[in-house]
Amino acid sequence: SRNRYGWTLTVLMLVVYYGFIGLIAFDKAFLATPIGTGVTSLGIPIAFGVIVFTIAITGLYVRRANGEYDRLTADILKDAAP
Repeated sequence: SRNRYGWTLTVLMLVVYYGFIGLIAFDKAFLATPIGTGVTSLGIPIAFGVIVFTIAITGLYVRRANGEYDRLTADILKDAAP
């Protein structure tokens, strides 16, 4: 269960990260599209979104690991103790 969850989050992170890198490589004009009348381009909030997504999935994993997985490990250790 833990490995499957970890791999699922890893695949999600790789899709988001390499999707962003793919945009940089193949559609620079899209990322250079200005937002409003300022100098900020569309690439800035997308890059910020990648960072926020990374922090969010890390938090999800830590929450689940500290809750469910640590409890299961403690139960196994309690059952294995003489």
